[in-house]
Amino acid sequence: MEKFILAIDQGTTSTRCVLFDHAGQIRHLTQAEHTQFFPEPGWVEHDAVEILQNTLSLIQQLFQKASIDHQSVSAIGITNQRETTVIWDRETGAPIHRAIVWQDTRTSTICQALSATEGQDRFRDKTGLPITTYFSGPKVRWLLDHVPGARTRANNGELLFGTIDSWLIWNLTGGIHVTDPTNASRTLLMDLHHLRWDPALLEAQAIPENLLPSIRSSSEIYGWGKGIIEGIPISGNLGDQQAALFGQTCFEQGNAKNTYGTGCFLLMNTGLEPRSSSHGLLTTLAYQLGSEPPVYALEGSVAVTGSLVQWLRDNLGMIQSASDIEALAQTVDDAGGMYIVPAFSGLFAPYWRSDARGVMVGLTRYVNKGHFARAALEATAYQTREILDAMKTDLGHGLNRLQVDGGMVVNDTLMQFQADLLGVPVIRPQVIETTALGAAYAAGLAVGFWQSLDELRALWQEERRFEARMSEADRERMHSGWLKAVERSFDWV
Repeated sequence: MEKFILAIDQGTTSTRCVLFDHAGQIRHLTQAEHTQFFPEPGWVEHDAVEILQNTLSLIQQLFQKASIDHQSVSAIGITNQRETTVIWDRETGAPIHRAIVWQDTRTSTICQALSATEGQDRFRDKTGLPITTYFSGPKVRWLLDHVPGARTRANNGELLFGTIDSWLIWNLTGGIHVTDPTNASRTLLMDLHHLRWDPALLEAQAIPENLLPSIRSSSEIYGWGKGIIEGIPISGNLGDQQAALFGQTCFEQGNAKNTYGTGCFLLMNTGLEPRSSSHGLLTTLAYQLGSEPPVYALEGSVAVTGSLVQWLRDNLGMIQSASDIEALAQTVDDAGGMYIVPAFSGLFAPYWRSDARGVMVGLTRYVNKGHFARAALEATAYQTREILDAMKTDLGHGLNRLQVDGGMVVNDTLMQFQADLLGVPVIRPQVIETTALGAAYAAGLAVGFWQSLDELRALWQEERRFEARMSEADRERMHSGWLKAVERSFDWV
């Protein structure tokens, strides 16, 4: 009987369940979007129960499509939107509030208070992170302070906190409360050097430790599934961007990938030592395999890329579906001199400006819908260029190629512009679902489905390479215009 690995890829806008064979190829895939709640400006929420129900339904659909049952699956790997925060009742499993999503900015007052005396980098030596609304710790603090009775219940040990990986594993295994270092490193609560919850960080953010999951490696058996996944080991767990790095087989120091999804996330493997950044990048965990030493990464995070295309679709009605954006952009030769800076919830790397808001600049009567579409795609490429420029400054060298993945990379217009703007080849793999693939790899390694990193490297295959065609003068002229546009987004809040 042929065996498979099941990956659950729980993202910001949808959940995918993907069945991978031994060659690392997708056999079957199911997907469902979940509801986005925006109760106030800057607030973004998800229904954790809806996400769980979607996940179970998608697994059922996948088994039906593939004509298999749980006996054909060797292991399950989970990857997830990372900083999104859930608190639930230890006994009933009921969340005390909707999940607060990583994009949410309601914790700005908490973050300002934490930064007041020692600045935004107060916790950076321990966590690798600046104090911003992006991360989970302040979200936990907000829930404990604003949900009636929550702090008392937390102090009494009645509640549990987790990012979405912990929420899913707890429900799928019947109550095992764990996370991995890649997700824990995004909370502002974990000591990056010792991979443990830090008492001083917990005290500063007024969070009781009994809320928190155990930190286990990214590749080991955490427990066994219940119900429709009865007896299947759940043995891989990686935050989505680290999973994409792993799925792209970026196992060597200096390897980098960029994932183009709801946001954009560029990670570079920096080896066994954490590298600090003085240019707005995050120091984070790349992965930890079983009892091996952890591997670290530098990350540049962009909040709004694919979600800008969704905004053109849902809020402005310029396109019927996200896939229409490329055809509309191709109706014009360039963006007509306009730039869109999509700082809908502030700017992430390299600026970390929660006071920024979205702007459109350079508008003239000449501009039409095609230019809007083109500017939206170009905004993604400009923001990626800024991350790579910061990495180059921090590390003293640039990249000679960029491996890409995520839903937006099927857009050849965007990929070509990205290569033009960077001046290096942009390489798209055969399997662009590398986030799910990374989770599958971590799970498969833990149970011997795959034997080694070398075996995984041999599975990676290039699908297309985009070479830079733009002159250096044009590249710098256009980038200079982008930098002016970014400045216009500051100081709105």
